[in-house]
Amino acid sequence: MARTDRSNTRRAAADAVLFDERGRVLLQRRADFGVWGLPGGAVEVGENLETAVRREVKEETGFDVEVARLVGVYSDPAQTTVRYPSGDVVQYVSLVFECRIVGGTPRTDAESTAQAWFDPGALPPDVMKEHVPRIRDAAARRPAAFVR
Repeated sequence: MARTDRSNTRRAAADAVLFDERGRVLLQRRADFGVWGLPGGAVEVGENLETAVRREVKEETGFDVEVARLVGVYSDPAQTTVRYPSGDVVQYVSLVFECRIVGGTPRTDAESTAQAWFDPGALPPDVMKEHVPRIRDAAARRPAAFVR
């Protein structure tokens, strides 16, 4: 079957799942789409994955984090292709890491207008649909990484 919605580009991305002591997951309200999602983003030139996820979490939430484990690798185009309001289309290969907060102060920025903790079984209705399986995978606490 031919695809009619081809990506303009493909990029590696690093996303973070952060749990609090009650098992709730931290989500940010994205400024671009106005919906809730995991903190994270594209890996920049010269960065490795760990550096990228730490930078993205700091920029979008104000928290300093350390990587605890790899949750999974997500590359299904149906779940990783994003059409931005600008019209850009990007297909990501997203590596999702469970991270621990080690410092920082919560804040928002130009990419993140709010943040809140949610029970993984009771996510808000306006959460990014492609992030739901990632959150569920992280909450499963499976030692081996998921590949989806």
